[in-house]
Amino acid sequence: MTTTKNKAVFLDRDGVLNKEIGTYVWQPENFHILPGVPESLARLKAAGYLLIVVTNQAGIAKKLYTAADVHACHAKLQAVCGRIIDALYFADAHPSVSESILRKPNSGMLEKAVARFHLDPAQCWIVGDRLRDMQAGAAVGVRGILVGEEEAGFAPHVADLRAAATVILGE
Repeated sequence: MTTTKNKAVFLDRDGVLNKEIGTYVWQPENFHILPGVPESLARLKAAGYLLIVVTNQAGIAKKLYTAADVHACHAKLQAVCGRIIDALYFADAHPSVSESILRKPNSGMLEKAVARFHLDPAQCWIVGDRLRDMQAGAAVGVRGILVGEEEAGFAPHVADLRAAATVILGE
C-alpha cells in the first residue's frame, strides 16, 4: 500500500497575512489583509500546496479576547482570500499564564497538520515574520522563509508573502 504525501505552506498570520499593528489583532475591523496576499495564496494553491495558518494568540490566555474573536478574524481572512485556506490553527497559551506545545517556537501546530493532512515535511515551507516561526518549522523538517523587517541573519529573507511565493515556486 502506497501512501501519497502532500505538500503545504504553513503561514504565520500577523505580519504575513494581515497587517501587524503593534498590539493584538483580534477585532475584524482592525484585521487588514496585506496587499498581494489573496493572489499569492492562489498561486501557491494552484501549484498544489495546501495552505495552513499557524498563529500564536496569547491574548486569549491573557483574557484580552476570546477564541470566538480569533475565529471572526479568520472568517474575514477566508472571505477575502476566496476560502482557499485549508486549515487555521492557533495556540491560545502564553508562558506568563500557561505552557503549550502548540505555541511557536514549539512545533505542535505543525505536527497536528502533518498528521492530519499526511504531509511530507521535506516538501513543505513555513512563511513567518519571526525567528520562532522558523524554529517551529525546523523542528519538523520544514524549510522556512522569513518575511518583513526582522533581520536576524536568516535566509531566505524576503519583503512579503508575494516574494516568498516566488521563492517557493522557484520563479
